[in-house]
Parts: sequence; C-alpha cells; structure tokens
Amino acid sequence: MPEHTTGAGPAVDAPGGRLLAEGTLGHMPAYGPAHLSMLALLVIAALALTLWARRADGAQVDRILRGAGWVLLVNSVLWTAWGFMPWAWNIDESLPLHYSDALRFIIPIALITRAPWAIVVSWFWGLTLNMQSVLTPDVNYFVWIPLEFIEYWIAHLSGVLAPVVLTWGLRLHPTWRGYGVAYAATVGWALIAITGNALTGANYGYLNRAPNGPSILDLLGPWPQYLLVEAVLIGVVWALMTLPWALLDERRGAHRVGRGGLLRRPVLPQASSSTSASRSGPSEVTTTSR
Repeated sequence: MPEHTTGAGPAVDAPGGRLLAEGTLGHMPAYGPAHLSMLALLVIAALALTLWARRADGAQVDRILRGAGWVLLVNSVLWTAWGFMPWAWNIDESLPLHYSDALRFIIPIALITRAPWAIVVSWFWGLTLNMQSVLTPDVNYFVWIPLEFIEYWIAHLSGVLAPVVLTWGLRLHPTWRGYGVAYAATVGWALIAITGNALTGANYGYLNRAPNGPSILDLLGPWPQYLLVEAVLIGVVWALMTLPWALLDERRGAHRVGRGGLLRRPVLPQASSSTSASRSGPSEVTTTSR
C-alpha cells in the first residue's frame, strides 16, 4: 500500500534533490519522471533477473541471491534505525509497523534461507500490497531527498523482484497451504498494526483511515467498510494467484519443497539433472510429490 517516508523535519535541499521531487513540501509526484523511471527499471530488471535465474549456473544463482539477501537485511536494519534517530523520528511513520516494513525483513529471509513461509508471504504481499506502493506511491521527503528516494525504491522494487525471481526464476510455486499461511500472516500483522495504532494514534497499515494520496482504497468505500472489502478482495485475488500454479503443478507432479507443503517445484528435465540438483540449492529439501 502507499506509504510516506519517515521523518519529521523539512526537506533539505541537496544535490540531485530537485531531480527527485517537486513541490514545496518535497513530494514525489505519482507518474512523474522519477516514478516512471522506477517503473521502467522494474520491468527491465524483472525480465532480466528471471532469465538469468533460469539459465545461469544454479550454484552461482544461489550464492548471488543469498548475498543480495544479506545486503538487503543490513540495509533494512540500518534504515529502521535511521527512523529512530532524533532528526528522523516521527511517531506516525518511524515504527516498523507497515506491511512494507515487515516485508523489508521477510524478503532477505526468503533470499538467504529459502524458508517456504517467507517465500509465500513475499509472493503474496510483494505482488499485491507492496505493488500498491509501486503503482500509487505517496512519498513525502523530510530529511534528505536522495537517501529517502533510494530507500523507498530499494524496499518496494525488491518487494516485487525477489518473489518474481524466486517464483518464476527458481520455479518455487505457492500451494493452497502457502496461500493459507500468507493470509493468516496478513491478519496477524494487521492485529499488531492495529494495536500500535491504538497506542500511538498513528495509521500503520492504513487500518484507521485511507492514505492522503490516491490509492486503490479510494475505490473500496469509506473506513471501516474498506477493511472488510479489502479482506475479501485480497482473499479472492490471492486465490487467483494460487490456482494456476496449483493446477499446473498437480498436472506435472511437482515435488513439495521444504516442510509444511507451502511450495512446490516442477521436476526439471532429466537431461540437465546435474544442473537441476545444483539449482535446487542446499536449503531446498524435496519431500514428496503428493
């Protein structure tokens, strides 16, 4: 969902800042040059990374994705700490209670450990909830425009690219059990955010009111009606995101990956069995096909 960047003070005029924001409040306009450039980068990177993950040596792909996960994890820790600094502190934004704040840490976990729960949550959150922040960003700058611009797009572009690479590139497909786990995680995080909102008066997760900028929530009715509509809509959309994989994997006899049956992976052609084994990576544990 759309989110604001953290901070409390006025935007600082910095080299390059004028290229990234417009307006006296330091706001990045939706579908302005900066936003459109990020959308173009997302499309190109998604295609390139998916092809790379499918064609490159499996051990190399595994190593690079793990390295990227560690870089993202360190960055997420530092950026979260930045929000608690005196110059950036804002009770409405600095607590890591937005869905995108949680996704900042779930994505690295998925890349580093290939934990099935992290992969399915990143798939569903990254391509729906996070996608709203990509398509309808509501970004206000407060401290340093270049840094906040970069951090916003690192979080939201990786929230799309990581699940795309893991699902289409490495062929780790969500199952109906994975769908259920992701939905339960969404409800659980909503309860955490609602508790935080009750204690602070903030609006984390946009569970107390819609964001100020335009978003899909504007189409779902007033609060609290849009919460119920959103819950139903998410359930339907996620089911449609799961159904094609479930049907294809059932027909192909895909193997379950890891524990819990949250993921399946189709068997690659026998001719490339050595490559298939290396591409599975040490963290993938194949159990049974049923």
